[in-house]
Amino acid sequence: MNPIMTEFKKLGIIPVVKIDDAKDAVPLAKALIDGGLPVAEVTFRTEAAGAAIKAMSEAYPDMLVGAGTVLTTEQVDAAVAAGARFIVSPGLNPKVVTYCQQKNVPIVPGVNNPSQIEQALELGLEVVKFFPAEASGGLAMIKAMAAPYGKLMFMPTGGISAGNLKSYLDFNKILACGGSWMVKSDMINAGDFAGITALTKEAVAGMLGFGVKHIGINSANAEEAEMTAKLFEKIFGFTISEIPISYFCGKGIEVMKYDGEGRLGHIAVATNYMDRAIAYLERNGIALDYDSIMKDEKGNIKLIYLKQEFGGFAVHLTKW
Repeated sequence: MNPIMTEFKKLGIIPVVKIDDAKDAVPLAKALIDGGLPVAEVTFRTEAAGAAIKAMSEAYPDMLVGAGTVLTTEQVDAAVAAGARFIVSPGLNPKVVTYCQQKNVPIVPGVNNPSQIEQALELGLEVVKFFPAEASGGLAMIKAMAAPYGKLMFMPTGGISAGNLKSYLDFNKILACGGSWMVKSDMINAGDFAGITALTKEAVAGMLGFGVKHIGINSANAEEAEMTAKLFEKIFGFTISEIPISYFCGKGIEVMKYDGEGRLGHIAVATNYMDRAIAYLERNGIALDYDSIMKDEKGNIKLIYLKQEFGGFAVHLTKW
């Protein structure tokens, strides 16, 4: 898969922005970065689009800036000249797709039926935009169409919101979702970049779903662990379940049978999506201990520790 599409998958949400005045481009880019989404699809529906892409790309070279609503090869040229690193179009125009491929510019064209999907496959595409998503049948339509088409991935856009985002991303054929609910045009025009940052943070938090799954307590040995577990049972009525390395007291406390990770123990922080959470932490400068990785039978990461301790507790990431 193209590296930019891989980044899309890690990000999960692709903000779709309409900029009427290029002066708003740089503060908008900063708002998105501060909110946790260093990416923007700038629609070519306004005359300011090219200048906005150029301003954002120059101010934040590491930000993934692309052009949306691209309808012609001339617009492809204008977008790429401005610094766009990817192209998104509302429909599938073979001429535009082929032109982008010849220029080695990643393109995600829009489809909403099997015939268009087969055109996309004939053109060698691995990712398509499903547009307009909700109006075209939403997740149910994607699931109905996805089965015959192997590894093709979808980027639904149109009607995606904080309320339905997770239901889309939970389906393994969804690469990412495009959306504008955190970057509304009236907020951009009003200069409410603090509000955009807040909505973006809220969107990322809702997607990742971080929360404490359990707290682990270290013990000197198995006998001490058993005594501690029985105290939780006696005093609080927690049901004890034993596994080879520990006792679980209810669902929220794990008593280790040995002196495990962390000076005092560990905190398990769960997330909806391990790959996206790991990418998010790394983007924010959090060091992860890759030697600590544990994987499931399918090779997916199910546990990884952060290198930093919190108040004497090691912290590991896991899935809900």
